[in-house]
Amino acid sequence: MDRRRFISKTSLSAMATVLGTDIVFAHKMPSGYTPLALQDPDPFERFKKDSDMSILNTKPWNIESKAHLLDDKVTPNKYMFIRNNGLIPENIDIKNWKLTIDGESVQNQKTYSLAELKTRFKTYTYQLTLECGGNGRSEFNPPAKGNQWTVGAVSCANWTGVRLRDVLQDVGYRSNAVYIGYHAADIHLSRNPEKEPISRGVPLAKAIQDETLLAFQMNGKDIPLVHGYPLRLIAGGWPASASGKWIDRISVRNKVHDGAKMKGTSYRVPCEPVAPGEKVADDDMCIIESMPVKSLITYPKTGALIKEGQALKIRGHAWAGELEVSRLEYSIDFGSTWYPCSLQKPVNRLAWQHFTAAIDHFPRKGYYEVWAKATDANGVSQPMLLPGWNPKGYLNNACHRIAIKVA
Repeated sequence: MDRRRFISKTSLSAMATVLGTDIVFAHKMPSGYTPLALQDPDPFERFKKDSDMSILNTKPWNIESKAHLLDDKVTPNKYMFIRNNGLIPENIDIKNWKLTIDGESVQNQKTYSLAELKTRFKTYTYQLTLECGGNGRSEFNPPAKGNQWTVGAVSCANWTGVRLRDVLQDVGYRSNAVYIGYHAADIHLSRNPEKEPISRGVPLAKAIQDETLLAFQMNGKDIPLVHGYPLRLIAGGWPASASGKWIDRISVRNKVHDGAKMKGTSYRVPCEPVAPGEKVADDDMCIIESMPVKSLITYPKTGALIKEGQALKIRGHAWAGELEVSRLEYSIDFGSTWYPCSLQKPVNRLAWQHFTAAIDHFPRKGYYEVWAKATDANGVSQPMLLPGWNPKGYLNNACHRIAIKVA
């Protein structure tokens, strides 16, 4: 039994014993409230995360990585960002977990156990890039509401599961199907069982791609609870909000899914550019689909010090939503001159790509910045600085930059 559940079953005197002192205004404490000092004191241990990661929010939990922590070609759990909209589900009964496929456009509503999904359908493994749509939000001005992600809300792990397409074909869907929406077991912050914290989806064309999975393993092991155990949707290359966790129902819709956080400014951007701070009508907002081209320098850590005449080796990753990255370049003169990096092909579609370079032309001692710029298969490159403003600070794909001192 975890500490939160233990405390919820104890008396005020027991709480005081754990704290080692009296709770002065205990008689005014709301019913069912757990004092902060007894609420998940070590999230890094609870979620098996590196202590160098940054906590952005605790209700719900949102934790980001840092660029230098994401140096692995396959992201391990300890460095994967956490993005939640509600409370993590409690007391999961794995033996009785069910997935229901329903909706206006299904031919036959069906329910599958986890064991049936694993045995009735072929299993696939893909390395897939997941990035929060708000990654980089902290750079926007005027400031955008939401978790102030810097650059670490991205990962590329190996996901194992069954193709959503195979399950949908087993159920059967009508010709008027245009969208799927997911529903999950996470709990709304209000604990109102009638409210869903998030229920998003993707167009049918995305749902039936080879790489869109109902996943039950991450990096060869059961998915950690915080990342969606026992079953989650993975729709790589799109904002990670499309990859719902703790999935227990998928609806096949005859219209764009209208679940929680599908309207307003949630995961939507102005269809046309707007001035910073401008209010945008709902009808003028478009749903984010494929993520833009982007890159990340993972080595060295920003602030690195090298000796004069020493070559600086850099490496990192680049990705471009549904597309491949065709070119990766770096600059040491604030974007005035660009030099090519060595860029690998992705291990599979929708996986990030790795780049390296050796920089040996720092002209003299002093301060430098190394900028990285990726270009996608359509010839679209990252902007050097912040792209167009939007109300929620989505899709910041400005060039990543690290500071270097040559001494």
